[in-house]
Amino acid sequence: MSLKEQINNDIKTAMKEKEVVKRDALRLLSSAMKQIEVDERKELSDEDIIKIIQKQVKQRNDSMTQYKEAGREDLYDVEAAEAAIFETYLPKQLSDEELEAAMRTIITEIGAASIKDIGKIMGAASKSIGALADGKRINECAKKLLS
Repeated sequence: MSLKEQINNDIKTAMKEKEVVKRDALRLLSSAMKQIEVDERKELSDEDIIKIIQKQVKQRNDSMTQYKEAGREDLYDVEAAEAAIFETYLPKQLSDEELEAAMRTIITEIGAASIKDIGKIMGAASKSIGALADGKRINECAKKLLS
């Protein structure tokens, strides 16, 4: 079953079980997927859907930060719940040790020697482990290993 089918089935299940938060969050995700399909006139692959989910999680995390600073715990809780639901559809994220090992391999393959090569490293890392780690974590790890 594709990721898209799984999300649509989970929307139906949430509707039947009257899980309002989950239903609404998955509808937002489905809407984002349909928007991309219409705009780009293509059928989304699981990789495309994972990128959309990662973008949605990042948006939620950014909103959570802003709501926390503004003292809006009610809105913070809604964003946190949506982010948690979205994250269940992402592949298991790499631990810090696994990420560092993967980044060492990528740096060795590319032959990067200094921080000036960060662009090459980020490009290769995004292709190989982009779904398994957040771009921010990849960047921080690369900088740490190169300095």
